[in-house]
Amino acid sequence: MKLRIQGNSIRLRLKQGEVKQLAEQGMVAEAVSFGESRLGYRLVARPDLNELQAAFDGQTLEVRVPEQRARHWAATDEVGMQAEQPLPEGGHLRILVEKDFKCLTDRPHEDESDSFPHPGEGKLKC
Repeated sequence: MKLRIQGNSIRLRLKQGEVKQLAEQGMVAEAVSFGESRLGYRLVARPDLNELQAAFDGQTLEVRVPEQRARHWAATDEVGMQAEQPLPEGGHLRILVEKDFKCLTDRPHEDESDSFPHPGEGKLKC
């Protein structure tokens, strides 16, 4: 699972096995280590939600998605799920969860063996 943070925007990109894991087990988790500290991030399917949410406890970023929506997303060609979460101080946090597609150009140091086939493969040139 890839994590991208830019301003008030969080984006998670999941490979095929991770999408399947979310649908079957209800959670996908990763972490990045900085030596003495680490940042955890996870995507959790929850039956009690109506919309995507995100929370941070100082160590772990948790993105929550309604369980039925996660299952539907996993079983269809739907590319992504998104929401805007209002912030107490004003503004919004944009949350986006996407299926991770193979790149159209060769990236020798990137493992794309479990990425979704790119819809433009063979049709588009970069």
